[in-house]
Amino acid sequence: MKSLKSLGFAGLIATMALGGALHAQAPAATPATASPTATATTPASGQAAATATTKDAAAPAAAAPADSAAATPAPAASKIPEFYQPTPGIGQPTDKISLQPQVTDLGLFAQHFDTALIWVITAISLFVLLLLAIVIVRYNRRANPTPSRTSHNTAIEIVWTVAPVLILLCIAVPSIKLLARQYATPKPDLTVKVIGHQWYWSYQYPDNGDFEVVSNILTDAQDKAKGEPRQLGVDARMVVPVDSVIKIITTSDDVIHSFAVPAFWTKMDAVPGRLNETWFKVNRPGLYYGQCSELCGARHGYMPIAVEVVSKQQFAQWVAANGGTMPGAAKPASSDATANSPISNPPAGTANPEPGAGAPTTATENSTAAATPASQAATTN
Repeated sequence: MKSLKSLGFAGLIATMALGGALHAQAPAATPATASPTATATTPASGQAAATATTKDAAAPAAAAPADSAAATPAPAASKIPEFYQPTPGIGQPTDKISLQPQVTDLGLFAQHFDTALIWVITAISLFVLLLLAIVIVRYNRRANPTPSRTSHNTAIEIVWTVAPVLILLCIAVPSIKLLARQYATPKPDLTVKVIGHQWYWSYQYPDNGDFEVVSNILTDAQDKAKGEPRQLGVDARMVVPVDSVIKIITTSDDVIHSFAVPAFWTKMDAVPGRLNETWFKVNRPGLYYGQCSELCGARHGYMPIAVEVVSKQQFAQWVAANGGTMPGAAKPASSDATANSPISNPPAGTANPEPGAGAPTTATENSTAAATPASQAATTN
């Protein structure tokens, strides 16, 4: 009996040992078959296999998404176009002792007036110098030892009173005309709101979708690389069409700034809490520079202005690149589903009937209209 028990116990131990050996060999055979979890995360689903047990098994899974990404290139970001490069001597400071060449009719008028004033001032100065020379030579002690006792000369007194009045009138008439033209804005073709900040500019285009351009100064290295005048280049230019009346509305969000472009004969303060207005009409395409002309803080000297004057076709291209629209053009589709719904924005040819007027247009309204007389008839009967 004891021998039988010993044999049974030995057989049980042998069976347990054999089962353990088979269980230890089982994981070596599992890579031959794919697990359900690995199938759910195969590269076909766009993800790397998370249950791979070896590097060799993980490598094909990770390679497939990389190949699919390489096959579909990412869309290139739209670049804001720049049409003109700086022209030496035009629209920027020069070494000449004169005004910058003007590119607006108002600026040309002011430049001619300035030239005329120079001639008037020169003539008056030479005339006064001549009178002093005559007095020095003719009425010194050696030439005139006995001075005259003349105390009044009516003719001379009339001349030196009337002559300055006439000269001032000749200067006042074109001056007032220049001021009147400068501050009387014609009907604008485009409105740009210019906002001064410490220390950069921003330009809003309310006529073209109300987008905004933020303009900051470039570094000296960037100016040199782009061929811009030092400390006048910006990363985003103000762009306007040529031969168009541009209405400028200036304001500020911190301190007083001043928007000034010498080639346009334009300068207007930007005051916080106030809207000031000026205008210009440029008759020559190109790139023109200005600066803040008001002491506005520590970085006052680093607020350049760059205005690019382009053709109307180029301006439309630039507006589209900034996400804006031209007047009269259809608005671009919005990401907001409500804004694109036919109820919020009905088609142009769809009439808006007045409430209660006209026949019902929807199936629900037709069914309701058809059911109403029947119900009324049933009530009457």
